[in-house]
Amino acid sequence: MTSSVKAILDLKGRDVVTAGPNTTVAEAAAILSKKKIGAIVVVGMENRISGMFTERDLVHAIAKHGKDCLDQALAQVMTAKVYRCHEETTVNELMELMTSRRFRHVPVESNGKLAGIISIGDVVKSRIAEVEREAEEIKAYIAG
Repeated sequence: MTSSVKAILDLKGRDVVTAGPNTTVAEAAAILSKKKIGAIVVVGMENRISGMFTERDLVHAIAKHGKDCLDQALAQVMTAKVYRCHEETTVNELMELMTSRRFRHVPVESNGKLAGIISIGDVVKSRIAEVEREAEEIKAYIAG
């Protein structure tokens, strides 16, 4: 039985580091560093997802605009086309999405609003636990 996004969120929690679209790149970089995370979900009105700002976005902004990007708003440099998942999404579906699209973070959306975030680390941890469970079941079956 494959695990779902809901199962991961139930274990890890639903807290998400967010910022508004007018947050500066410098402020967002400080948040990434302080929280030791790789992504911030950019939210607009009513906690609706409007973009993602990741370490990769920071590198692209510096490469394109130099140090001047630090004063720009996230809305100018964030990834605006955000792929989302839902609580019903399976870990296998999420692995496929993350691999094919080269994402390390996927926000979880429920009723049009941010409900959590899943990282590639969360997916790997879930998959390892699932494989270990399957191995224990096989051992128990063989031992009879």
